[in-house]
Amino acid sequence: MVGYVQVYTGDGKGKTTAAIGLAIRAVGAGLKVFMGQFVKGMYYNELNALQRFYPDIVVKQYGRGCFIDKKPTDEDICAARKGFEQIEEVIKSGDYDIVILDEANIAVHYGLIPALDFVRLIEERPEGVELVFTGRRACTEIVERADLVSEIKEIKHYYKRGVGAREGIEK
Repeated sequence: MVGYVQVYTGDGKGKTTAAIGLAIRAVGAGLKVFMGQFVKGMYYNELNALQRFYPDIVVKQYGRGCFIDKKPTDEDICAARKGFEQIEEVIKSGDYDIVILDEANIAVHYGLIPALDFVRLIEERPEGVELVFTGRRACTEIVERADLVSEIKEIKHYYKRGVGAREGIEK
């Protein structure tokens, strides 16, 4: 199998959900998936669901909470860097067919990980490893090297009517 680079970006809801759908489809075909979540360090119900697929899907979080729209601390940067180093080893190991870098685009946007580090991951990955980048504000350097880029656009969202995150739907 040739591994490609996919990017799910944009301001709409569903980027991580799209990557999880891909992961479940991959497991159905006998593939192994690793999902590293940058920025996220809180508990989400997606973790409950994905635990059922262990060891075919492994999820690790490399965040200390969720600082979106705030300035990242040195601790946030350190957690992201540690995560990046672990993901780099996961990719090199060849143990996984698909590696999802959840919220990697946000990690670049907020300066947690330099874009060129992800570019190097793309260029140096083993031939059969598929990489999936999610998160708003995908940088040009990653988009240019991607084989598939989907922009998820918000047209309408009930958040704007004051509806909070719902259990099992958004959290």
